[in-house]
Amino acid sequence: MELSALSAAGRYSAARPATEPKATQGGPAQMAADLARDFAATLQESEATAKAAMTTGADPHALVQALAQTELAVETAISVRDKVVEAYQEILRMPV
Repeated sequence: MELSALSAAGRYSAARPATEPKATQGGPAQMAADLARDFAATLQESEATAKAAMTTGADPHALVQALAQTELAVETAISVRDKVVEAYQEILRMPV
């Protein structure tokens, strides 16, 4: 009975890091740079898929999926930008 409890606890502790966010070594600046790189990579992959669909007649389902991913990435970037601008404006309104 005790052995199974230790086994379950060991499995839980091994699975727990999958639910926690990754720690970035460079802090917020590195995380922002990684997000920008991921955004650019998503746009480049979608553009390549769109070109392939138009020139070689590639899978139209892949094109639709790439366009949906691009739309989601752009909407996320716009949302983050709006939050940053809102936070900046709030800082400007603070009394000195």
